[in-house]
Amino acid sequence: MRDFHSPGRSEVLATEGMCATSHPLAAKVAVDILTQGGNAMDAAIAGAVLLGICEPQMTGLGGDCFVLYNRAGEDQIRALNGSGRAPAAANAEKLRSQGLTKVPLNTADAVTVPGAVDAFCHLAQTEGKLGLEAILQPAIHYAEAGVPVAPRVAFDWETGAATLQGAARTQYLINDSAPKTGQVFHSRGQAEVLRQIARTGRDAFYSGDIAEDMVAALTQLGGVHTIEDFLATACTETQPVSGDYNGLDLVEHPPNGQGATAILLLNILKNFDLVSMDPFEAQRLHIEAEASKLAYDARNRFIADPDHTTHADRFTDQDVADRLAALIDPKRAMPAAAPLTEAIHKDTVYITVVDRDRMAVSLIYSIFHSFGSGIASEKYGILLQNRGAGFTLQSGHPNELGGGKRPMHTIIPGLLTQNGRVLMPFGVMGGAYQPTGHARFVSNLTDHGLGLQVSIEAPRAFADNGVLKLERGISPSTAQQLRDLGHTVEIPETPLGGAQAIRICEDGVLQGASDPRKDGCALGY
Repeated sequence: MRDFHSPGRSEVLATEGMCATSHPLAAKVAVDILTQGGNAMDAAIAGAVLLGICEPQMTGLGGDCFVLYNRAGEDQIRALNGSGRAPAAANAEKLRSQGLTKVPLNTADAVTVPGAVDAFCHLAQTEGKLGLEAILQPAIHYAEAGVPVAPRVAFDWETGAATLQGAARTQYLINDSAPKTGQVFHSRGQAEVLRQIARTGRDAFYSGDIAEDMVAALTQLGGVHTIEDFLATACTETQPVSGDYNGLDLVEHPPNGQGATAILLLNILKNFDLVSMDPFEAQRLHIEAEASKLAYDARNRFIADPDHTTHADRFTDQDVADRLAALIDPKRAMPAAAPLTEAIHKDTVYITVVDRDRMAVSLIYSIFHSFGSGIASEKYGILLQNRGAGFTLQSGHPNELGGGKRPMHTIIPGLLTQNGRVLMPFGVMGGAYQPTGHARFVSNLTDHGLGLQVSIEAPRAFADNGVLKLERGISPSTAQQLRDLGHTVEIPETPLGGAQAIRICEDGVLQGASDPRKDGCALGY
């Protein structure tokens, strides 16, 4: 039980259904869909699409998604890859010949074709109950009527506004400025896009007027995208990967997502007696930082489009993890892993829903950097992701930019099972931080016995590109001890990601937790 004298949140308890996500309007809409007879997939899609209106700096129709879920009455976990591909004419050598060593963030070269809309339409048809018209109606309403900008959203909007260019400035600024908390944001162009998708499905987005609007915006900026690239977009059903830790199985989406990195990280951490360590003191944070460096180095070298990923089995091989763990010096920080040439950032939304039949959905949805590429279509205002900046320009690398390839993705939905039973869909937003966030969350629950909400609220640390980022919840004395071990310590401007989770208890009760680093909540009925 938490200390009720101290600030914090209690878990939300319910029995029939629940949603946890980063904006309260999306959580409310998801629960409304459940009470109208929709299932967890209907509710998750409805809430996710609305998040693109509530948090446009984080996600939108121009982005990608990954989904883990089970069907009612089943414990089999299914995975859907809703990430788009580079245009067929994309060419790494062309960029190298311009003297570039990485894909520029805010250019058409960084834009991959959006995959989320295709995935949502596919899932609504194959797994949902209500149909697209009912699922999309709440987002249509709020895009038309407007949404008051929430405090964390306003903070992020101000930070990312400089990215916006051309039509995006008209569509996503108010009087050429980022909206303040409480100002109402409308996206009437996207309301019309959603109406067309509701009427005629995914082809409304990937052909005709809407696709032409997106292609025109990219062509104007030198992009090589074609209508054919959009028409060819198709989500992929795939098989999850998993690893055990302290009696739980961590289920992750396979490459091109980085989820396997979290499994490798936990396998490394098995070599250390974390139970005996204070979860927020120097020794524990040092071991986690060193293990993260090693796991991420493997990620950087091997994770790519699943058709090009090499040595994927190494991420779940305990012998590999044991050999890596032997490289960790408990008394001294190692140099950082090889510097990334591909861009990593932190802007994503996550939603999880569990329904009365215990279908559980873990869905993550993103346009990559804040406001994606900063490029929006002129007529409809669809912000286009810059996920192509996740490619490398290194010749011969599995993740080298190439026509029709999917880039390495940072966004990863998570799900825990126990003894074969679906226990907990969860997610930790935060770009590159996500594998460390998944491992930390599981360790908080199992090594340190922290409650669900406390495990999410607890202070975070992240070894990132030669710097150990510490949230302000880590004490100054601990920060100094980490410096003494050789870490370069930094307090980041923004907190490390956000998280949501729903635990499915054997007695039929649902426990929901939501990260106070965001504006959202868990809601149930």
